[in-house]
Amino acid sequence: MSGDIKQILISEDRLKEKVSELGQKITADYADKNLLVISVLKGAAVFMADLIRSIDLPLQIDFMAASSYGKGTATTGRVKIIKDLDIDVSGFDILIVEDILDSGVTLSNLIDILRSRNPRSVSVCALLSKPSRRQVEIPVAYEGFIVPDEFVVGYGLDYAERYRNLPYIGILEEQVYS
Repeated sequence: MSGDIKQILISEDRLKEKVSELGQKITADYADKNLLVISVLKGAAVFMADLIRSIDLPLQIDFMAASSYGKGTATTGRVKIIKDLDIDVSGFDILIVEDILDSGVTLSNLIDILRSRNPRSVSVCALLSKPSRRQVEIPVAYEGFIVPDEFVVGYGLDYAERYRNLPYIGILEEQVYS
């Protein structure tokens, strides 16, 4: 599997440091709030698991799955909710945890859906941001790393459901997905 990686972009140690830093900021910002952390499945599950252990507050978690990519590497522009939340979000301060903010299409739609459900607030924490591919601008309260326009995998991010278990973020060799 590691033979498919052109370059390690973000090491396991750098990921741990950034997750801890983000957790400390979130802890300070949400000290007096009713925090609900929502992971966007499947990619953000690994990041969220580490992140919530770095947040020193009472919190609840839930999961949502949506896609605008289908089986390809580019957004279709149509968002499909695959798995909705299990709890009523009204009155919560929602923190959406996303693995990568790429086009912004999916996340923009999720934010609109969640805001329509009467939470106290909605914010975003994205481990990775790829601004060169943005189609919809999204305000991100907590951002890990800005990455180049390369196909990245690892630490939850996949290609065809593979590579999620890599402990780092790597750039996938083009011949793997072309």
